[in-house]
Amino acid sequence: MSERISIPRYIKIAVDVATRIYNGNINEGDKLRGRSILASEYNVSPETIRKAMKLLEDKQVVEVSKGSGIIVKSKQKAYGVIQNFKDSEENISTLRSKLKDLFDEKKRIEKEIQETTEKIIDLYKFKRNEIIDPIQVEIKEGYHIIGKTIGECKVWENTGATILGVLRKGKMILSPGPNLEFMQGDNLLIVGDLGVVDKINNYLKLK
Repeated sequence: MSERISIPRYIKIAVDVATRIYNGNINEGDKLRGRSILASEYNVSPETIRKAMKLLEDKQVVEVSKGSGIIVKSKQKAYGVIQNFKDSEENISTLRSKLKDLFDEKKRIEKEIQETTEKIIDLYKFKRNEIIDPIQVEIKEGYHIIGKTIGECKVWENTGATILGVLRKGKMILSPGPNLEFMQGDNLLIVGDLGVVDKINNYLKLK
């Protein structure tokens, strides 16, 4: 986290003026220069000076009036502005550090998630290659299950085959439910024990 949080220019000016008041460079009761002169001194727009003075006025450091201009009211209040700014900087630093820690933790968690996901995929591939060998069986014309649902046919009960999916017209239907009706041309993706191919083929050819 190399980015720094930018503090608005008008706040910096308000703190600078408050510091000058607290240090005695500007005394209570003194009249500050006009906005245009202050704007020129700080090389900012009069609007930025207006916002800075409004902040100091809200903190009761100065009093702004159209007739009298900007009058310094309280050295003690100026000190409060300085302290508040320092506290804010410390809070920003603390939050920035916390944010960095959170980002680091986020990266760690994301890495752990990725590694765990890869392990699951590897184990699944191993399981498929070593234990489960998916078999594709086409439903041909004349097979008795055409027009019947998976639930009606009781494929697993009759053959021991588990239907992982049905390939129909180029689209795969994964984990089909019991209400799916078989159609001629469907390709069943099944898994099962040794001998399941013969069992499923014999079952499909039953009249």
